[in-house]
Amino acid sequence: MPLALLALAVGAFGIGTTEFVMMGLLPDVAADLHLSLPTAGHLVSAYALGVVIGAPLLAAATARMRRRTLLMSLMALFVAGNALSALAPGYDWLLAARFLSGLPHGAFFGVGAVVATHLVAPERKARSVSLMFLGLTVANIAGVPAATLMGQHLGWRATFLGVSTIGLAAMAALALLVPREVTGAPAAGLRGELAALRSLPVWLALGTTVAGFGALFSAYSYITPMLTDAAGYADGSVTLLLALFGVGATIGNLLGGRLTDHAMRRTLFGGLASLAVVLAAFPLLMRTQWSGALAVVLLGVAAFVAGTPLNLMVMEKAVTAPSLASSANQAAFNLANAGGAWIGGLALAAGLGVTSPALAGAALAVLGLAVAGVAYAVDRRRASADGTRHERIVATHVPTRTEPAVRH
Repeated sequence: MPLALLALAVGAFGIGTTEFVMMGLLPDVAADLHLSLPTAGHLVSAYALGVVIGAPLLAAATARMRRRTLLMSLMALFVAGNALSALAPGYDWLLAARFLSGLPHGAFFGVGAVVATHLVAPERKARSVSLMFLGLTVANIAGVPAATLMGQHLGWRATFLGVSTIGLAAMAALALLVPREVTGAPAAGLRGELAALRSLPVWLALGTTVAGFGALFSAYSYITPMLTDAAGYADGSVTLLLALFGVGATIGNLLGGRLTDHAMRRTLFGGLASLAVVLAAFPLLMRTQWSGALAVVLLGVAAFVAGTPLNLMVMEKAVTAPSLASSANQAAFNLANAGGAWIGGLALAAGLGVTSPALAGAALAVLGLAVAGVAYAVDRRRASADGTRHERIVATHVPTRTEPAVRH
């Protein structure tokens, strides 16, 4: 694997750290700025909104830019957003800075995934994407806990300055390691990129992402009360257990990349089915501490096994203009984040029990399987129609006297 993937992984590490660290810093930010926790929680939503808006908008607006230049520019915007977060004089400024920090998130992962696939041989595409996303999963193991501890001891502003430093390191790595011109990476322009989004298979792939990862976030958004109220862990143990989720996600990410290179569709179906089974077993697994810890690891493995084929499938369905579609898939992941948390909250509000968000997630995983099944049926029907059309063309072609017959 080329070293350029390391540069992409460093950028992914910084983005993953700034995305998730706010959850751990909310009490400190709320106390410092004299906010209630629900009001401070809007800082998480502002980042997610930036991702959803910025992913397709920036990918479309920069469709003609050189890929390395674009990646460095996106990382520069990321650095600026985090530096402004550290310097924000009040809540409104911090809210705007968090929105700005989220804008380059989806476009970086979307364009980075396309670049990663063009740095390796065709049979290693999925593994190249999984290695870039390795930075995101490692951020949950090391980056987020370290950044949270930094914020608790040096102040939350120091955390965002530290994340900005990671962004500067990523810019340097991109400049040094990513080729100036990425061979084979298409530059379709705005019209070509937008045309790719008119494809039904692309929208079915995006729908699979929303449902499948909505299943993950339906449970993960409420993992802390499950671990404390159901499994019996103390509040101080939760940070370590969330790091276990990062371990599971890293294993699933690497496993998913290798399996997807061999059989993309089967890996997707297997990942979503495993996710449904794990989530359905949560009420049993959360009865003891050891099985609760196991559930957290298995959740990370199952979800991220499905993540790589979802990313690759969207790019393959928009093969002539994949950057916008891949970036839109990152927006779909964040819609899954918001939608899954909302559905899991409905289950809790209905009084169905502390592990009910996991059961709601299992239902969403089954829905994701259904959408993936429809996508598979559409692909088979289109392939069959194309084959029938080709046979008709061959059958109706009659050789002339001067044209030799073609032997098949």
